Amino acid sequence: MFRIETEVDKERRTELGERLRETNAERSPVMRTLRDSPLGREEPLQVWLLEEATGALAGGLVGRTWARWLHVDLLWVDPGHRGAALGSRLLGEAERVARDERHCARARLETWDFQAPGFYRKQGYEVVGEVTDYPPGVTEYILVKSLSG
Repeated sequence: MFRIETEVDKERRTELGERLRETNAERSPVMRTLRDSPLGREEPLQVWLLEEATGALAGGLVGRTWARWLHVDLLWVDPGHRGAALGSRLLGEAERVARDERHCARARLETWDFQAPGFYRKQGYEVVGEVTDYPPGVTEYILVKSLSG
């Protein structure tokens, strides 16, 4: 017999992640090598854009690096500062750190159709996947870019 629970449980979440990593390592030589390598450690990467005079947040990028990939999770620029290439500066700095300091070869991200797919294409990203109706009425794009030049 089993019972199903739906509460958020950080300890179980951690245990589940560990068990999945072990199963992946058993089934994939690549994942086994990553598990035992510094490349297998996920490292946060954050880039902040602050107003010089006030220190107020004008924009930022939150991501992570893992297995020679940069994954951009969040990128935002205050509406009052848009149009000044600040998003490009934030993304460029994250890519530079990922490439030059963390030896990443590629970058990936997700964006919705009403956000910035055109912006990312201008930055050299290519659409490799599309999820329609996620959430309903919206299309999500998955984009990647080579960081090797």
